[in-house]
Amino acid sequence: MKDHYAALGLRSSATLADIKKAFRQQASIHHPDRNSAPEAAARFRAAQEAYDVLSDATQRKAYDDNRQRNLLDSPIDTARAIWLDYFNRIA
Repeated sequence: MKDHYAALGLRSSATLADIKKAFRQQASIHHPDRNSAPEAAARFRAAQEAYDVLSDATQRKAYDDNRQRNLLDSPIDTARAIWLDYFNRIA
């Protein structure tokens, strides 16, 4: 499961204004026209997908509910996925 909050560098308590601001920042950093790094396009798409989900109230509620359920159903798998995602970003 993708962590849309991590893609934008936000906490799950972020407001819509926080989401918009974070998306604009990530988009300006990772836009393929501005950043020639190989992973820039993928990070830009991840930020766009995160924004699409989190900026829509209905989609965000469904995402948050599913995220909460995953944390409760399989905490070890969820922790592993979070750590792998984190270490892949800093590597």
